Amino acid sequence: MLLGLASTQAGGELRFTLRADPKTFNPLLVVDEPSEQIRYLTGGFLVRMNRLTQQLEPELATTWKVSEAGRRIDFDLRPGVLFSDGASFSCHDVVFTFQQLMDPALHSPLGDIFRPTPGPFHAHCTTNKFTDDSVTLRFAAPIAALAWQFDQVAILSAKSSGKDPAVLGPFWLAENRPGSYILLRKNRRYWKKDDKGAQLPYLDSIRLDVQQNRDTELLRFRRGELDLIPKIDPELFDRLSKEFPEAVVDAGPSLDWELVILNQSPQSPLPEYKKNWFRSTDFRRAISDAINREDLCRIVYRGHARPAGGPVSPANRFWLNGAVKPHDYSVQSALRRLETAGFRKQGTTLLDRDGHLVEFSIITNAGSKLHERMMSLMQQDLAKLGIKLNTVTLDFSSLIERISRTFNYEACLMAFANIGLDPNEQMNVWLSSAANHQWNPNQNTPASTWEAEIDKLMKAQNSALDNNKRKVAFDRVQQIVSEQAPFIYLVYPNSLSAISRRVQNVHPASLSPQLFWNADRLSLLPR
Repeated sequence: MLLGLASTQAGGELRFTLRADPKTFNPLLVVDEPSEQIRYLTGGFLVRMNRLTQQLEPELATTWKVSEAGRRIDFDLRPGVLFSDGASFSCHDVVFTFQQLMDPALHSPLGDIFRPTPGPFHAHCTTNKFTDDSVTLRFAAPIAALAWQFDQVAILSAKSSGKDPAVLGPFWLAENRPGSYILLRKNRRYWKKDDKGAQLPYLDSIRLDVQQNRDTELLRFRRGELDLIPKIDPELFDRLSKEFPEAVVDAGPSLDWELVILNQSPQSPLPEYKKNWFRSTDFRRAISDAINREDLCRIVYRGHARPAGGPVSPANRFWLNGAVKPHDYSVQSALRRLETAGFRKQGTTLLDRDGHLVEFSIITNAGSKLHERMMSLMQQDLAKLGIKLNTVTLDFSSLIERISRTFNYEACLMAFANIGLDPNEQMNVWLSSAANHQWNPNQNTPASTWEAEIDKLMKAQNSALDNNKRKVAFDRVQQIVSEQAPFIYLVYPNSLSAISRRVQNVHPASLSPQLFWNADRLSLLPR
């Protein structure tokens, strides 16, 4: 779908929704999708991957050079760029940003990408014959596809206050009403202009309403109160496609995952016998074998999804390990695995080796009919094994609190939104020391031999300069993840969205953010 730009129309306020409040406005600490969307719209980046062409393009840096076998990168910076508060952008801001990013005390998920091994990091301003403002970053070890890793690093101002930080992106945070809306206003000092010399962005503002209820979101879109639905549920997509077929876009499989996490954290208040269940590979694989993914795709997603087998979607053609398939649905296979692990079925219930009834709860975000239906189907599937699965819905903030801070949960059904194609984008998930190593985060040392192997493989691919060698390592990671099932992958949802006729210059992409990756060039026709 391609809507042409009405060049005479500028200004106006674009409206769409967030499914929850952002957890942070610090671009170096982003772990959730709402925060990532704000970072994308407000951040300024040295380089960016064009979500449509999937090519790397210059932004705040005009040129760059990688050297020392991937340990060093030199950026020549764009002159005359200003922060939203009027301060000049310089190499000192880049140095400041990376000093923050690489500080272990910050626990930045992005920092894991740039720390493949322990060791010194250096950032300093430089000069050369081409420019008076350049910066050199030198890392402790080679980093594969080094320039591409800067796509998510929004540059901070070394002079701006933390309370009201200045930005380099097309929009700045003007107002935040938790639970209600976020208002972003046009950055009138934004450095970009269009091909005719007109100042970007075209829009005056973007309002993001916090709205969990999907039916309300669709109703507001129909009324013209919303201009975009970046992610629309399959049932609503099918309903809208009958009314306004020109408004909907199915871009095929996304990079995202729907999955189940079984809590293995030692910090969890769960009884030890339940932790032992979740730490058993046979138990996790039995749960996976018992879930009918085809039913999830057919019934819940109405055909707009594919069964998932691992951490790489079919949309990511190069990095996908084609030998890794979704676990086959088989109740008998699941029961055999449980018997091997010491469980026994007594009538219609399952008992562990010590006679404990196998019953646990699964939490998910409130307001998601998709997740509610998925949990209902999984309840039926696991009942065939004699397992009682209880379902609990929580507001998004409470959900994140439980899975990332208190660890007071048993299982969690959640969606992971992937932003990039490269395995380095997943470093903060697979390293055992990472905060997003969700089943057992922040480990001092790997809790298992297979997690230690994944650590080694991820660090190896991160430092290799040959993509084919990197793929061998990451293929093995995918195989281990499939065998051990630390995450139980369910489906890869299709990228479904809706676009009002008012919105011009939309180029839907398969990579997030699918509809507003070029937000500085979006414009609106009159209502």
